[in-house]
Amino acid sequence: MIPPVPGRADPDWNEIWKLRQKRHDSVRIPDDPSHDWNRKENAERYDANSRREYDSRIRITLDGLDLTRESRVLDIGAGPGTLAIPLASRVREVCAVEPGSGMISLLRERAAREGITNITCVQKRWEDVDVDRDLAGPYDIVIASLSLTMEDIRAALAKMDAASQQYVCLYWFVDLPFWERMYADLWVPLHGTPYYAGPKADCLYNVLYQMGIYANVEMMPLSKEYRFGTIEEMMAFFSGRFGVKTPEQKSVLGTYLAARVRCEGNSIVISGDSTFAKIWWKK
Repeated sequence: MIPPVPGRADPDWNEIWKLRQKRHDSVRIPDDPSHDWNRKENAERYDANSRREYDSRIRITLDGLDLTRESRVLDIGAGPGTLAIPLASRVREVCAVEPGSGMISLLRERAAREGITNITCVQKRWEDVDVDRDLAGPYDIVIASLSLTMEDIRAALAKMDAASQQYVCLYWFVDLPFWERMYADLWVPLHGTPYYAGPKADCLYNVLYQMGIYANVEMMPLSKEYRFGTIEEMMAFFSGRFGVKTPEQKSVLGTYLAARVRCEGNSIVISGDSTFAKIWWKK
């Protein structure tokens, strides 16, 4: 995140983001069911994990926002309402943008169960949202929390900036999060090809810099935990995630997980820590 040197051609950080995102997408397992957010069972698993392990992150995130009872908030990539639900009691209105039907269904069910009436949902990818037609902006605060998977990040950020009249707050990975370290560790042993990590906060900051947006950056801890009832359940989950098909691949995966799991009561747990950044600016 070094300012450009006069007289030297600067790289196009949006193109760097695109390249890293394309490479990252190229190593995804096409038939991995665990990231299909149209499936309600995946949304339910994500929601259960989020409530247990992200309580502190949610509190830190909400306490770090300049909210009032009159604030109108846009939450991009809202998932099952991880932030939108607790935000609703603090502000006048939340608009949740989320493409996954399973996620949206869970968010609406939870809001109805808790008597929350000030959340509206837009079931679309952010890339497909028309700011003027689909949204009732501008919003006081625009949030995108760990949901920046857009290929053309510059266009996505420009839309976020256009939808805000006060603040834009982004939360994105600084280093490899725990689950991505697992991919990096296992990809060559399982598939014999390189693993390509997705673009991180340094790239995001530089895209903003080249857009003329000089953002503030704050570092925050991020923990991730997977919890299962049995070893078999854990193996089935990660086999789908990492594309394990053969007995040899299953042996590699089993050895890798065995060195990292722990037992907590009746649960099998695997977890790790990393860092993410709050990158924000005031209009």
